[in-house]
Amino acid sequence: MGGGLLPIAVYQSAFFSLIYRYREQAPSHIDLVRSVRLCTSNNNKNEGRTMAEPLAHDTLIQDSWRRCRAFGLDHQSAPSFDQLPAEGIRQLLESQHSLVQTTHQEVLPYYENILSNSNCLIMLADNQGQVLTSWGTQRFIEPKLARGFSPGASWKERSSGTNAIGTALACAHAVHIEHDEHFLKANRFMTGSAAPIFDAQREIIAVLDVSSDSYLPPSHTLGMVKMMSQTVENRLILNLFRGEHFQLTFNTGLSNLDSQWAGLLIFDESGQVLSANRRADNLLGISLSRVMIDRLFKVSLLELLNQPEGLPFSLQAAGRNRFQCLLKRPKQLPVQARVFNEPTPPPTPTSINLKTLHFGDARVEKALRQAERLLEKDIPLLIHGETGVGKEVFVKALHHASSRSRQAFIAVNCAAIPAELVESELFGYEKGAFTGANQKGSIGLIRKADKGTLFLDEIGDMPLPTQARLLRVLQERCVQPVGSSEVFPVDLRIISATNRALRELVQAGRFREDLYYRIGGLTLELPPLRERTDKQALFQQLWQQHREPTQWAGLSAEVLGLFEQHPWPGNLRQVSSVLQVALAMAEEQPIRAEHLPDDFFVDLKEATPLSTRERLDDNLDLNQRLEAVGGNISHLARELGVSRNTLYKRLRQHEG
Repeated sequence: MGGGLLPIAVYQSAFFSLIYRYREQAPSHIDLVRSVRLCTSNNNKNEGRTMAEPLAHDTLIQDSWRRCRAFGLDHQSAPSFDQLPAEGIRQLLESQHSLVQTTHQEVLPYYENILSNSNCLIMLADNQGQVLTSWGTQRFIEPKLARGFSPGASWKERSSGTNAIGTALACAHAVHIEHDEHFLKANRFMTGSAAPIFDAQREIIAVLDVSSDSYLPPSHTLGMVKMMSQTVENRLILNLFRGEHFQLTFNTGLSNLDSQWAGLLIFDESGQVLSANRRADNLLGISLSRVMIDRLFKVSLLELLNQPEGLPFSLQAAGRNRFQCLLKRPKQLPVQARVFNEPTPPPTPTSINLKTLHFGDARVEKALRQAERLLEKDIPLLIHGETGVGKEVFVKALHHASSRSRQAFIAVNCAAIPAELVESELFGYEKGAFTGANQKGSIGLIRKADKGTLFLDEIGDMPLPTQARLLRVLQERCVQPVGSSEVFPVDLRIISATNRALRELVQAGRFREDLYYRIGGLTLELPPLRERTDKQALFQQLWQQHREPTQWAGLSAEVLGLFEQHPWPGNLRQVSSVLQVALAMAEEQPIRAEHLPDDFFVDLKEATPLSTRERLDDNLDLNQRLEAVGGNISHLARELGVSRNTLYKRLRQHEG
């Protein structure tokens, strides 16, 4: 076995030897788990692991075992499963028909690779731990326990001891239960991962479980079952409203906008949020029940509803976070078996080259000049800059200008891949390497970039264990897939980027120092838009990039002046979003202030001259000005440098 699988090998060796030796000494189970994890931790101490995660898991198991003893169970007890009678099973399945059908028809088809594992069983249970149905094989199940895997059997801890379904219900979050972590010896032939499924009121309505007799590490199975449960939740929300209301999908970046981990909001024409998934709660940091959508984002309802459908746009939340979004309008269409629509990417130039990246800014020109000199050198580049400054476009231009331009360019957002799956995504995996592995295996993104360029964006968010494996790839120029002892040579250029201070992360122990020096042969700094001296030329270039062939009117002088004053916290990405909205609103007219989205003016407010803000707050002054322009709202909005929506709001406030 190669060095890449040492932690797994050590885990398996220690686990098997300790289980074999102590299997009949059930009370010493917790010490057994600690011993195994201490052994694993010692072998991974250079991979940044801490004892926090194992201790938290041990506490979970200990608490579950205490509950089992309180229920009067001991290790020799047989699981009772509390099987329902035939009529009870019929009523149970009838009441949960929608949940079962949604899972079977609209979710499982996207995870069919799990079923290709011959020793894998997927179970769906209700919020009482009663099995509704299962998919996959039951060949690994002990015959005398087969009734526990049929509809109506209960896996609550009271009747079945510590187990994935029952313990997930008890602690209300996803869990993985290893063989000897089951309280009852009778259940120790299997291992399982389970995740609760929540409804829109955040009440548990079901549990999804993946079980097998495999001893492989739990992270892949747990990551997969979390994704499956989130997908079920999303589909239940979408099916509940069936396209009758507005749907807003949002996430931290374009690359993960169509993921099941995206936030999902359903709202009506008045702007009231009718439903939302848990990811939306987490991203916005508040409870979303019956809240008005203009309280969540710095945008008016009218401006939001005017966003073009299927085209990504940017919204700033009530805090300082900015999200990429997609709007879907009410439609009476059949539900499609997909979580979210694929976002339509904005038009881009047919070719990206280094000459199109700057128009006279000295700092950008210096970064390009330095990067060009290293195009054919085996010296790694680290691109640093705020979110939205164009790091990926910069790296793409370098790739197209290099001798590798005819080979693959693979971009990976390290922050967008769930931590449980990042290693298998990057390094690939052998067929059957873990529960849920594709039957054919996967070569991984690193090998896909062979002969070309691998761009690791947001590398500061890469998990520490993955950093250790990446370091070996950089040192040895070989990659070892998960679950394989074979290594594959790779020839590729790796360029990394981050918006975080990696030196501070190194000092805090959250980023490997040796990897930092390995990826940062030369660090290039891309300045934020507000500090660039070529902004006007950039604005014109981005307008040219996003306009339709019939849109020739361009940007008015007042808008160019507002753009010059704007702080642009979202940088070039924000400019693109603002221009896309403005072009849609202006159609074939010149872009003026009233065509700009409201959140543009929120950011601009600090830079707006005091006299303008005072005039906006002065009721008498506003009314006099409106009379002076004959009641022409558009004319007055242009004069004040604000949008019509903002002006309408101020006038309504004064009237109230």
